[in-house]
Amino acid sequence: MDMDCFFVSVSRLINPKLIGKPVIVGGGDRGVVAACSYETRTFGVHSAMPIKTAKRLCPEAIIIRGDYDEYSKRSDEVTQIIKEDVPLYERSSIDEFYIDLTGMDKFFGCYKHATELRQKIMKETGLPISLGMSSNKTVSKVATDEAKPNNQLEVPFGEEKKFLAPLSVNKIPMIGDKTYHLLRSMGVEWVSTLQEMPMELLQNVLGENGISIWKKANGIDNNPVHAYTEQKSMSQEETFDSDTIDVEKLKNILIAMSEKLCFRLRSQNKLTGCVNVKIRYSNFDTHNMQCRIPYTSCDHTIIARVKELFSKLYNRRMLIRLVGVKFSHLVGGGHQINVFEDNEHIINLYQAMDKVRFRFGEDKIHRAAALTFSLRGFNPFNGISNSPVPKQSNNLKK
Repeated sequence: MDMDCFFVSVSRLINPKLIGKPVIVGGGDRGVVAACSYETRTFGVHSAMPIKTAKRLCPEAIIIRGDYDEYSKRSDEVTQIIKEDVPLYERSSIDEFYIDLTGMDKFFGCYKHATELRQKIMKETGLPISLGMSSNKTVSKVATDEAKPNNQLEVPFGEEKKFLAPLSVNKIPMIGDKTYHLLRSMGVEWVSTLQEMPMELLQNVLGENGISIWKKANGIDNNPVHAYTEQKSMSQEETFDSDTIDVEKLKNILIAMSEKLCFRLRSQNKLTGCVNVKIRYSNFDTHNMQCRIPYTSCDHTIIARVKELFSKLYNRRMLIRLVGVKFSHLVGGGHQINVFEDNEHIINLYQAMDKVRFRFGEDKIHRAAALTFSLRGFNPFNGISNSPVPKQSNNLKK
């Protein structure tokens, strides 16, 4: 199940005057498109496009700023309805769900049950939602995309390959712009061509991803629906071998921790709405301070808050034995990178650095401050209590 133009739909629910009009959710002139209505897509507007470009393509578009708190609230409402009606579900992003109805056909009929659930969601929330049903996650996702807007589609068992065959190869999950252009340069335009190609050939061209793409093109996907559990927070702490009063050092360690947690957020498609800083003095007296922030996963936004909190918190000028950073009020965001505020340059920068980390390791690129203390023997990338790392600045070293 996938909510249709979720950000736009929520905005229209709040302001019905936007219904039927071209709408873009995003920041100012230097921002990017977070979401856009179907009316704007006919002009070539799409997500992550610079607002200036979108305005040139669709001058009549109404541009509004996003309200992530409201989006999170509406997503939770849908999640609760699904939770009450199905045996197993996975919330893959703020507006997308995988549901396992295995065995439900004995009692209700899977497609009938899914149809009734979709109708219930629309009735109780007022939001449009599409569904695709099949024997696996890949085909169901593609079917949902084909069913949009605000519709549903079932692919019967055994007809997965036949359903996928006439579609463009870029309909297959895992095939992004780069892979799509590579396949097109090879003369591969339709999924049916991928289905006929030897798996070994795709593996030679695309590496291990080639095997996965071949399987998906043939309607093969054995990945299970993972039971949804909400991660409440993520944090990192560092206890020093010897207590310190070096304020500059402490700030830069907090920067390194924040960067790592921010990268973890982005790698898990999450955003944080609350930042907490912790310090423990040499006498074991421990203090915390937190603040709510607009939902984000951007280093520069969060680091500024971390510095502010530390400056307010550290006022006794005593030796410190431990510092820590914690993110809470986490929500799924589907690769959201502060889309309402940041410009195209910042987004490209984060994507480039994260790509380096995913390929070569999370400690291969980071701020110069973090590198300084890594060289002195402090490793800011150890001791993490949940997942990966980030780093961004105008001053980068590799």
